[in-house]
Amino acid sequence: MLSAGKAVKVSIYLSEGSTHHGVPTYSSILDFLFYRGVSGATVLKGVAGFGADHHMHSASFVEISDQLPLKVEFIESREMVDELLGKLEELAGTGMIELQETTVAKPAQISKPAPQPLPAHLKIEGKAQLMRIYVGESDRWRGKPLHEALVEAMRANDIAGVTVYRGILGYGAHRRAHQEKPQALSRDASILLSVVDTAEKLQAFLPLVEQMVEEGLVVLSEVDIIKYSHRALDVDKTSSNSASASA
Repeated sequence: MLSAGKAVKVSIYLSEGSTHHGVPTYSSILDFLFYRGVSGATVLKGVAGFGADHHMHSASFVEISDQLPLKVEFIESREMVDELLGKLEELAGTGMIELQETTVAKPAQISKPAPQPLPAHLKIEGKAQLMRIYVGESDRWRGKPLHEALVEAMRANDIAGVTVYRGILGYGAHRRAHQEKPQALSRDASILLSVVDTAEKLQAFLPLVEQMVEEGLVVLSEVDIIKYSHRALDVDKTSSNSASASA
C-alpha cells in the first residue's frame, strides 16, 4: 500500500497503435500493474505529437490517427518501482519510461490490502504442478466475470498458460444442478480453469486465487511436463500464441 512520504512517479510513453502479444500495450501494462498491487494508474491520450520516428501524428474530425501518443502514469514506492521496472521495460518495447522523484502528501485509501508482488516467470522443465479452479459462470470479481479476471491475473503474473472449460452438466456446493439446454442456456454453468506451471509459481500465485475466489474449489496436482514450447513474439506485432494446459 502506498503511504505518505518519498515515492517515484513513473511515466511510460507509448504509441496508441503499439501491441504486446496481440493486446494493446497500454492495456497489458495496466493489467500487469493492477495484478501486482500498484496503488493506481492512469492512461492519458494525446491529441498531437511525434516520437522517435519523428513522424507527426494528430487527431482530426475527419480521420482519427491510431498512432497518437499515449502516457501511462502511476506513483509507487521506490522499492516497488525497482521490482516492476524490468517487466515494464519489456512491455513498453520501443516506448520511453521516465522516473521522477516525488512526495506523496496524502495517499488514497483502499478497502482491501494489495496482493503481494509475485516472482518472475520461470522456464518449465520436468516436474510441475497442475492447478484446477472450479467456479460458477455467474461468479464475478470487481464487476467482471470471475473466470475472465483470473485469466487476466494469470497473464499479468506470467503464468505459463491457462485453459477455460465451460461445463454442460454438473452441480456445486449448493447441490443445484446446472445443465446446458438447447433452447435456454444456463447462466450459471460450471467453469473449470486448468493451469500448469512450476510449483513455486503456482504457490506464489495461490494467495491471489484465494482472494479472488470467494466460493469455489481449487485443486493442486503433481504432473510431469513432456513438452512445453514457447515461440518468442515481436511486441509490436498483433499475432499472439500462448501456451495452454488441459486436464
